[in-house]
Amino acid sequence: MSFLDQVIPLPYAKDALAPHISQETLEFHYEKHHKGYAVKLNELAQTETELSGKTIEEILLNYKGKAFNLSAQVYNHNFYWQSIGPNAGGVPTGKIGEAIEKSFGSFDKFKAEFNTQAVNHFGSGWVWLVRQKDNNTLSVVSTHDGGCPLTDGVVPVLTCDVWEHAFYIDYRNNKVNYMEHFWNVVNWKFAESRLL
Repeated sequence: MSFLDQVIPLPYAKDALAPHISQETLEFHYEKHHKGYAVKLNELAQTETELSGKTIEEILLNYKGKAFNLSAQVYNHNFYWQSIGPNAGGVPTGKIGEAIEKSFGSFDKFKAEFNTQAVNHFGSGWVWLVRQKDNNTLSVVSTHDGGCPLTDGVVPVLTCDVWEHAFYIDYRNNKVNYMEHFWNVVNWKFAESRLL
């Protein structure tokens, strides 16, 4: 089995997120970066044969080094494509809106915290909205490089990719502008499904 089989198909057309995320960015990001991690994991499995037949989640939870980094990047990107979408964004309502209000005091406070972590994240990484399993409290965390919050025993709810390849074609080095546009494509329905 190829790890490319565990790369989710994009759940929308590559031009569906424009003008917030361009078709060119999605093509490079999905086809070259995301799929590239799976290709490299396939190559690694040629020499580390115990990886064959395992899921991305099994590898990222049980291995370190290159196997962890590559599998986590496949998982994180799968999660990112579902965290964003067309005809999305805005202020969340329903259970996700209530959960954000309860955990942060308001959507604006949550958004400010998320933006601060994204903009101030040094180097490559991810910013996540996560849920604590024991009390369902939401919090914002950032992970460096291929870090994944699954390893901390929390439930990922939403993520934003803050590696340069996620925004450089569209926004160059202006991560603040990227984050302003990110909120126009947040898939709150997906985030709400992660509260269950």
